[in-house]
Amino acid sequence: MQAWRVHTNGEPRDVMRLEEIPRPEPAPGQLLVRVRAANVNYPDALLCRGEYQVRPPLPFTPGVELCGEVLAGPRTGERVLGQPALPCGAFGEFAVVTEDSALPAPGALDDAEAAALHIGYQTGWFGLHRRARLQPGETLLVHAAAGGVGSAAVQLGKAAGARVIGVVGGQAKARAARELGCDLVVDRRTEDVVAAVKEATGGKGADVVYDPVGGDAYAASAKCVAFEGRIVVVGFASGAVPTPGLNHALVKNYSILGLHWGLYARKDPGAVAGCHRELTRLADEGLIRPLVSERVPLERAADAVQRVFDGTTTGRVVVRPG
Repeated sequence: MQAWRVHTNGEPRDVMRLEEIPRPEPAPGQLLVRVRAANVNYPDALLCRGEYQVRPPLPFTPGVELCGEVLAGPRTGERVLGQPALPCGAFGEFAVVTEDSALPAPGALDDAEAAALHIGYQTGWFGLHRRARLQPGETLLVHAAAGGVGSAAVQLGKAAGARVIGVVGGQAKARAARELGCDLVVDRRTEDVVAAVKEATGGKGADVVYDPVGGDAYAASAKCVAFEGRIVVVGFASGAVPTPGLNHALVKNYSILGLHWGLYARKDPGAVAGCHRELTRLADEGLIRPLVSERVPLERAADAVQRVFDGTTTGRVVVRPG
């Protein structure tokens, strides 16, 4: 089969090679799937660079989530979502996933949309509902609102009845954020984020802040979070890990909440399955739908991973092997 392989760490565009390798053999408890679509995630680039918390042995195939068709066993023919078992990731024609983690793909979504539903939307749901306890009528501020992770949070926030303010960089991303349903879009390149949020909320600030960016975005969040607000730290796409001022959190009475979805997948798989059922319901009702901006062939996967890492894409980029 054809698959992308990483033999040495570095920039994705430089180290990913498309090669012919043997089809993976599923171990007990695993399913062999034909990859129908593989969503590109920021961690795919970190894997290539050797900077992710998981370091598969070299060489490996990146790609941390997929929509695939089960090829053998009692679930033959079923369309599933899953995280492939590294070192054989999703950027190839076939992969293996653990049977207990393979979730049924929502019928309301096509393969590319389904591939983008899993990690980003699960992260958003757990961040907004399990950690921040977002309530109807509250104001939600989402950084990188037109990106893959941010766009999921925008849709989930609207589905929960929140007023959503999206922060983006550039006019194209501002248009995408409006189409996603943001009530207000702030272009950080031309506007003062803190002033815009304060003005939009009558000086109160945002009840919940969803931050996958870190760096300057976190600094702005701390300045415009409301009394008893919650800042959900999801990631550090800016490359800068902030150092929160705990004295500031104390005097303003706000909470700083970490969210690592992978821990839920390991420690509470029942909650993950329940979340998937809720996401499926929301998709069936048309309340959420992954913003897939690009569907690229397998041959262009390395370029896609690089562009997602560089922050030049909008919404989700999905690789289609077939």
